[in-house]
Amino acid sequence: MSFLMDCPNCGERSVYEFQYGGEVKSRPLAGAPRQEWTRYLYWRTNSASVAREWWFHKLGCRVWFQAERNATTNEVKSSYLPGTARARQTSDGGGA
Repeated sequence: MSFLMDCPNCGERSVYEFQYGGEVKSRPLAGAPRQEWTRYLYWRTNSASVAREWWFHKLGCRVWFQAERNATTNEVKSSYLPGTARARQTSDGGGA
């Protein structure tokens, strides 16, 4: 299913310009037990709601950014560079 992704640098583009990087999660500490690293690397929430995700604009500005996207409808709620406020809201909800 195609939809529009909103790059913080380039604006709305086809999702085919981007690479999905997975959900945003907290990285375990270096000395964390193996079970915690296994959970971090392999377990996914995969919920049918809005998720925070990593995206890479591979055919554009080549920047990694985070987006909040409804996994059921593919509606992109917002996109932003890591460490910045989640202020960039999409103009029409992402498209279909």
